Amino acid sequence: MTDAAGTPSGPVPGPGAAATGEGLARRRRRRWARGAALGAGVLVVAAAGGGWAVYAKLNANITPDEAAAAELARYERERPTALVRDAQNILLIGSDTRAGDGNAEYGRDLGSERSDTTILLHLAADRRSATAVSLPRDLMVDVPSCRRADGGRGEPTFAMLNYAFQTGGSACAIRTVEKLTGIRIDHHVVVDFTGFKDMVDAVDGVEVCLKEPVRDKDAKLRLPAGKVTLDGEQALGYVRARKSLGDGSDTDRMDRQQRFLGALVGKVRSDDVLLNPVKLYPVLDAATSSLTTDPELASLRGLYQLVRGLRNIPTEEVRFLTVPRESYVYNANRDQLVEPEAEKLFARLRADQPVAVAREISRDSHAGDPAGDQRNTPSPTPTFRGTTAADDSCE
Repeated sequence: MTDAAGTPSGPVPGPGAAATGEGLARRRRRRWARGAALGAGVLVVAAAGGGWAVYAKLNANITPDEAAAAELARYERERPTALVRDAQNILLIGSDTRAGDGNAEYGRDLGSERSDTTILLHLAADRRSATAVSLPRDLMVDVPSCRRADGGRGEPTFAMLNYAFQTGGSACAIRTVEKLTGIRIDHHVVVDFTGFKDMVDAVDGVEVCLKEPVRDKDAKLRLPAGKVTLDGEQALGYVRARKSLGDGSDTDRMDRQQRFLGALVGKVRSDDVLLNPVKLYPVLDAATSSLTTDPELASLRGLYQLVRGLRNIPTEEVRFLTVPRESYVYNANRDQLVEPEAEKLFARLRADQPVAVAREISRDSHAGDPAGDQRNTPSPTPTFRGTTAADDSCE
């Protein structure tokens, strides 16, 4: 039996088994990333061995974002330069579009979509660590002039981060994040509501831990306290809810999203989904059907090239955190960066330097701030409030 992070639970082994248990735990912590690479590899082998129809269908599911590629090419000279060879930065965007099959029930299609969730994923050049940084949708940022869907161009403005995606799609979101962080975005992935739900349903739900019962009509949630297995619809409400869970802040919501992603990783691994062809196909069909990516990633081969290097990342080196933020000085319902802490984080990611996270951080400053100014610790690595994929979400 495993917990949400994939760590074995049950009776504690005796002292004589300590060394063996430690070795087993270490191997298990690496299985999730190895499984991802092996799962993609299975498809490549299947294609060569007669499974071309399956491979072709899954490959065709992925939508290449050609428009974003063309727009980014127009602004190549103004984009940041990658400082470390082989390090990769991927912008993950959860779209709240109401267009498309299954999405209309979440509201009217207003002719545009917003980035309900934005995560900057940094993969270290040596592929020994990964850092996922959540960027609040209400973060006030400088949005450049971007090409709109109607062919016109918007004026540069100071607005919330999700306005960039709403105005100019993924290209505008990428340019905005690059301007904010100074980090070159190498790839991007956009997932919509239906794709997220289908992924959760494809693994037969994901278990989370609730300290209190949840009753949220808007999020379509009615859940008991304790361990609960969420289906796709419930999971979507869980990661999007703000009124009935936590303190109602976007920071708390992002923390919940990060914990859910860790639990999803644990579910996929514990069920050996990626190594079971019967379970693998519906998972990959759901995942690929929901993806819009840059052209380089828009194929199973492109995705395989990306994930193959992740097989050696221990789960304790997969970090989730929220960019240091605080309430915007002119509007408490908006966010602004906490400086110089945010720039310290961005600088370390640009230089591919390690970032440490801890669940509990001194509350003397705003939520999301690093743990102090590091003057009283010998460690040169700044610590930010966050978790790792190895953390037990039920603790």
